[in-house]
Amino acid sequence: MAEAAEVHHPDGRVELSDPRRIEASPLYNRDLAPVPLSRRNWTTYNYAALWISMAHCIPTYMLASGLMTTGMNWWQALLTILLGNTIVLVPILLNSHPGTKYGIPFPVFARASYGTIGSNLPALMRALVACGWFGIQSWIGGEALHTFFTSLLPSWPTLLGAGLGGHTTTEWLSFLLFWGINVFIIYEGMDLLRKVENWAAPFVLVMTTVLLVWAVKQAHGLGPLLHQPGRLPTLGEFLPVFVPSLTAMIGYWATLSLNMPDFTRFGRSQREQMVGQVVALPTTMSVFAAMGVMITSATVIIYGQAIWDPVQLVGRFQAPVVVAISMFTAVVATLAVNIAANVVSPANDFANAFPRLISFKTGGLVTGLLGILMQPWRLLADPSGYIFTWLLGYSGGLGSIAGVLIADYWIVRRKRLQLEDLYLTGGAYRYRGGWNGNAVAATLLGCALAWGGLVVPPLKPLYDYAWFVGFGVAFAVYVLLMRKG
Repeated sequence: MAEAAEVHHPDGRVELSDPRRIEASPLYNRDLAPVPLSRRNWTTYNYAALWISMAHCIPTYMLASGLMTTGMNWWQALLTILLGNTIVLVPILLNSHPGTKYGIPFPVFARASYGTIGSNLPALMRALVACGWFGIQSWIGGEALHTFFTSLLPSWPTLLGAGLGGHTTTEWLSFLLFWGINVFIIYEGMDLLRKVENWAAPFVLVMTTVLLVWAVKQAHGLGPLLHQPGRLPTLGEFLPVFVPSLTAMIGYWATLSLNMPDFTRFGRSQREQMVGQVVALPTTMSVFAAMGVMITSATVIIYGQAIWDPVQLVGRFQAPVVVAISMFTAVVATLAVNIAANVVSPANDFANAFPRLISFKTGGLVTGLLGILMQPWRLLADPSGYIFTWLLGYSGGLGSIAGVLIADYWIVRRKRLQLEDLYLTGGAYRYRGGWNGNAVAATLLGCALAWGGLVVPPLKPLYDYAWFVGFGVAFAVYVLLMRKG
């Protein structure tokens, strides 16, 4: 039955011969349905632009600063960023393949390994992380919007009173306005998102280059940070800092390593999505972080102190036009990464949990509301907590999920899925009551060992390698359990 339901094309992509056969299923809605070949129109440029626009954000700009505060010098920090992003590219590409081949989003792909109901475990774990990220990026975008309005109207900060929680009313208003723009674009759909990413990628790169040229010119050079020696002269001192830092860098995009099918389902070919991602991700992350280091180094000479936050740096400019253009760039950059990285996936994930009740648009709204409830202004208050608690901690859980997904698709199933059965309650992926106990057990064991160091001191070294431990354990255990069963 599954064979007759599928059409296999010469380029390896698969689609349903008659999509109407799954429309009555409670596991189906239009947003989760396989994308027909006629609508798979993303090219190499679209995928490169997606990663460029996601990497061109304020957290990436500031990424090296967190590593340099731990004692690394500038080139050690950039090397750690490059290596981390090259490593995470591997699971990203492995999980991208089923999206392009079958036209399915991440939560539907997860049904093959976790079961038709069990897929909600990885989907909701991924969704909650995205909600936290959505809140963080929305707060950063709100700050940029607040500075933008202040450049146009100097009385803006005090216009509506003192506010609450240490932030003025206009700061809260800027945050909510930026939040609303995100939700609006999601309500307009994936095609508008593609257009936003295509436009944002080159715009932000050009504007940041202009800022770099200005900084170097003002400082008459690159500044002292590039000549500053690190505080980790020996390998024995360097490695204990490098290992958790590398894991945190992998954790930065560990979310996308799971849900890239949400984007690659629209790909014209495997080659185009792979080339676009390989060319754009490691290079852009490293180059943009390097631009942040060079600009910040120049600020030591210009202002007498290192200003890592570009929003604070631009806030010191005198010309309102320059501030306005710079802050508009920051708003565009944050908007592009926030929607692509933090709304598309949870919108699909919440829709997967309740296909008949929640659409992609409603899922995006739920993401936005949860992002506010997670109080991002508190998450951003401590930069060390941001890297070594937030990024490092959740990487172990997401690594465990990636281990199961990759083991199932590449080792157990050899890239062969029964497309129609992914949407049927009584199909091949029902397992036991909709749950694959082997996938759940492998995930929980991976998480337990990755996070065990938080409560069991002898396991602390495992926590430093959280993503690697979670991935490796879950991968091995899943393959072993599936072959036994």
